[in-house]
Amino acid sequence: MNDPIFTSSPPPAPSIVGLTVPDFTAPATGGEVTLSALRGKIVVLYFYPKDNTPGCTTQAQQFRDLHAEFASAGAVVFGISRDSLKSHEGFKAKLGLPFELISDIEGMLCRMFDVVKNKMLYGKKVLGIERSTFLIDANGVLRKEWRLTKADGNAALVLDTIKTL
Repeated sequence: MNDPIFTSSPPPAPSIVGLTVPDFTAPATGGEVTLSALRGKIVVLYFYPKDNTPGCTTQAQQFRDLHAEFASAGAVVFGISRDSLKSHEGFKAKLGLPFELISDIEGMLCRMFDVVKNKMLYGKKVLGIERSTFLIDANGVLRKEWRLTKADGNAALVLDTIKTL
């Protein structure tokens, strides 16, 4: 891939837990998403490697199945990958996802949240998105991050944490 974000692994970014997340605007299913426009709501950003893969499908289905509980808790959920909006639209329709998917083709959010990591794929070292989830409070402050998270159970873990805020 001739893509600057995947040419070398950047040094780890310092944790931003407890700090205000910088504002961003990104393309998503249903239109652009701007973080500052979501003030007053809890925001869940979950990064996943690729649409229509087994783990990513499981994770999306679990966020879908708990969506009403997230909404009741005042939270909005966004899935983020480097897939195109067209791919996201198909994935969202196929699974009946009630939340939006952000397309981060340029890798802006991947860099901001430091989720591009060295991974092994079929015995080869590659750079890709490390499954990670971030919980941002109603004031825009990052309250919790889950890195190297498993697809199965991630949604329930995040929801349980939201209930303690």
